[in-house]
Amino acid sequence: MTQDIEPIFHPHLWGLTDKQARLCDMARNLAVEKFAPRAAGYDRNASFPSENYVDLAKSGLLGICIPETEGGLGADLKSYMLAAAEIGRFCGATALTFNMHVSSCLWTGDLLDQLAFDAELYQSHQQMRRLHYQRILNEGKIYSQPFSEGSAAAAGFKAFGTTALKTENGWVINGKKIFASLSGHADYYGALCTELDSPDAPHSRRNTMYIAIPADAKGVRVEGEWDPLGMRGTVSRTLIFENVEVDRQAQLMPAGIYPQAASRWPHMFMTLTPSYMGIAQACYDFTIAYLRGEIPGVPPVKRRMFPTKQLAVAQMRLMLDQTKSLWFQAISEARPDPCQESLMRAWSAQHTVMENANALAQLAIRTCGGQSMLRSLPLERLYRDSRCGSLMLPWTAELCLDMLGKAALYKPGESDDD
Repeated sequence: MTQDIEPIFHPHLWGLTDKQARLCDMARNLAVEKFAPRAAGYDRNASFPSENYVDLAKSGLLGICIPETEGGLGADLKSYMLAAAEIGRFCGATALTFNMHVSSCLWTGDLLDQLAFDAELYQSHQQMRRLHYQRILNEGKIYSQPFSEGSAAAAGFKAFGTTALKTENGWVINGKKIFASLSGHADYYGALCTELDSPDAPHSRRNTMYIAIPADAKGVRVEGEWDPLGMRGTVSRTLIFENVEVDRQAQLMPAGIYPQAASRWPHMFMTLTPSYMGIAQACYDFTIAYLRGEIPGVPPVKRRMFPTKQLAVAQMRLMLDQTKSLWFQAISEARPDPCQESLMRAWSAQHTVMENANALAQLAIRTCGGQSMLRSLPLERLYRDSRCGSLMLPWTAELCLDMLGKAALYKPGESDDD
């Protein structure tokens, strides 16, 4: 069955490497066989896709972005995003939470490996990250990356409110993370926080720390209900750290490196988009199958002969091709220190994917008709899930437009006083 489902990006037509094609096949086959049948249940119950993570661990995909030298699959940013889109096509919540886990490996792995810094510091970092990688590979441990505090801190422009007070043996963590995906279900929370030498020390983003906090540590708790419109399986409740003690081994990244990495690797903030690229493809796939009378459990009535349906599908195809082409180009350009043109294309791609996923879902519902809104079919869930993408920090749809407009009209460092 899975062999009959075409990849989102055909390896030959899009020039994928053998490794990229293999990773996409792994992700798609697993998503079709395991994730798709469970997706409706996770959505209905707003429950975390725990079973899917067991399967991700068994398949090796839990270590997709762990370097091959450390025993992982060694995917770079583009390769990961292509594979993640295949997961999002069949379960958006799994793809979105998977990104929070994978991000801990990307930030500490391939992205950091491409930034030149002190050799001794880098060697120390390799030793630190090995402990965390082995937990993932050997024990199936899940890491999350709860960075959101409702401010510009996640993008490296402001100090995090969550603090890490230095002690003799490690740190004491205090703070709050909102919309913390995997809250209550991850084994370690890879929290970004501001290191302090003393309780009254000033906060500086230069002192940003990336620390893996054990979920079962004293002082860690999860608060609030989780009953959102869409992406219900992410279980993104509020995470509280209250005088949580961690040791030196909890460090995920050398002190002060995150702000540099965040500013030099802006494409990293596109890693929320694969879930929605997959949803966009899924909306189109469903519409084609529905109009051809090929949806399982639905009477095999063909509706493809009506001109209004054909025109609507043509409109969907145009939007999907435009979205895929821009997104693929943007992730193909991902590298440290991108030029302004490349960065603007990344913002354009982010906005396009997040907005067009929902636009395609709307078109799909209108084209397929009232029966497509039944909760027994996936389109209703795809519509709700797709609406969430444009709201997500640090690059919301509004912020993308704001950044694009300013970048187009002002050269770097230029102001109206010049």
